[in-house]
Amino acid sequence: MTTLEFSLFLFVTSIAAGLLGALSGLGGGVVIVPLLTLIFRVDIHYAIGASLVSVIATSSGAAAAYVREGFSNIRVGMFLEIATTLGALVGAWLTTRVPTHAIGIVFGVVLLYSAFTALKQHHDVITQRPDPLALRLRLLGSLPISPTAHQDYVAQRVPAGFGLMTLAGTLSGLLGIGSGAVKVIAMDQAMRLPFKVSTTTSNFMIGVTAAASAGLYLRSGYLAPALAMPVMLGVLLGSLIGSRLLVRIHVRTLKIVFALVIVALGVEMIVNSLQGKL
Repeated sequence: MTTLEFSLFLFVTSIAAGLLGALSGLGGGVVIVPLLTLIFRVDIHYAIGASLVSVIATSSGAAAAYVREGFSNIRVGMFLEIATTLGALVGAWLTTRVPTHAIGIVFGVVLLYSAFTALKQHHDVITQRPDPLALRLRLLGSLPISPTAHQDYVAQRVPAGFGLMTLAGTLSGLLGIGSGAVKVIAMDQAMRLPFKVSTTTSNFMIGVTAAASAGLYLRSGYLAPALAMPVMLGVLLGSLIGSRLLVRIHVRTLKIVFALVIVALGVEMIVNSLQGKL
């Protein structure tokens, strides 16, 4: 395969990865890292470096549209970014010091369980008593559900969500997958935010988290332009397409897509970890 063919194949595949990442809030790294390591036999450190660049592109492409439409909650995202950025720095520091296969197995099991609970639970309408800490921090908002109607919401169980975000950031820096799955789970299931708010705010956050990790990979020489450029361009285009589709898709459909993606990711993480490929 020539360099041009390799780049074109990466670009086309990255479009699909960006589309999926924008719709699910997971980031394109869930496809990019396995693609580079398993099919093209790229060293995992270089694959993670390219994946982090793609995650930044996904966030940049989708976040602006979601903010404009009123779906993303910037205040919630910036508060939780404190946890994810610190976690990302720790994860990037640990990447050369801790074997990732054990973490991959645990992560895969958590994702499989989360896929089940994401489909089972229905809490888009918030009826619980508002969390006093969330009210003090003003972690609340209004979700547009139609051109003339909005749904008010307030975050719940803020400390639990903050703790899960720290874990998400650590996994992002360690595995280069954006950890959007954990972010969505933390906001949707722990903090009880509406699902569309969770996915769109995750898209806003993953870019900041990935940028914190990417700097360390750049310093270590693991960002290869020949890999990162076609991946970044493809994911950016896919994320722009996905951001336009999300506002028209029903929440139940989004949850099914989310569950299918993280089931595939969970199985893939477990298998690759057992085979020593992570």
